Amino acid sequence: MPEGKIIKALSGFYYVLSEKDEITQCRGRGVFRKKKITPLVGDEVVFQAENDKEGYILEIKDRKNELVRPPIANVDQAILVFSSVEPTFSTALLDRFLVLVEFNQITPIICITKMDLANPEQQIKIRGYAEDYRKAGYEVILTSSETEEGINELFPFLDNAISVFAGQSGVGKSSLLNVLRPDLDIKTDDISSHLGRGKHTTRHVELIAINEGLVADTPGFSSLEFTDIELEDLNSCFPDIQAKSEECKFRGCLHLKEPKCAVKAANESGEIPAYRYEHYIAFLQEIKERKPRY
Repeated sequence: MPEGKIIKALSGFYYVLSEKDEITQCRGRGVFRKKKITPLVGDEVVFQAENDKEGYILEIKDRKNELVRPPIANVDQAILVFSSVEPTFSTALLDRFLVLVEFNQITPIICITKMDLANPEQQIKIRGYAEDYRKAGYEVILTSSETEEGINELFPFLDNAISVFAGQSGVGKSSLLNVLRPDLDIKTDDISSHLGRGKHTTRHVELIAINEGLVADTPGFSSLEFTDIELEDLNSCFPDIQAKSEECKFRGCLHLKEPKCAVKAANESGEIPAYRYEHYIAFLQEIKERKPRY
């Protein structure tokens, strides 16, 4: 039986890219409904087909990860797209995205767009944040879809990987993809001056080939809540905090009021930026106050 990868899901059909680089339109067998498994974009599957228009997915191979919103499986990395301006760059929102991505064991890459629109004062501020995140262990790329600044830096990260482009609406995800692969001509919308944010222009999840990799332009995370993250998980979702926590006196230190806490000391000395520690504490409190699920 032929094998392949689902690269698009739309209206009950799954488009499977075979090992021969052929695309077959398939439906899922009823057995998946009984098992309560839904085929996802990114799934490695076994299928059968009489022709390229009529096929059936017979088996879904084990996934290394999956996201519910957006619905995609086997993601290697998330390109977190944030704009320097329009909408305003937010470290709180970026840290929330980073925690969710780290928790799902997906490698994050921070991409800050619209650098050409930032004035000199904003440029200095953004470059300062970029340096903070690099020190925390993240890859950070500063880009502009207009001037193509940073585009050549981004290309190598996309090779041999399934990447998700994610971020709040209006930050320029679709514009960035149009620069990376001009023939896509993905629709883009201007920022609403009334709302200060963009309209969602992406309606379904699809993997598109860019260089030697596959990229998903997703409708974005519809939920940014820490539904499945427990208190003890949060430390590992902040790599800079996790690194310092190894020096804490007590194992399992939550870096709140515990004595001889290396993380609190690093925050006080400026080694860990104040905003990163503040976001960690705020997220910890959010998890504590989360309503239990039944």
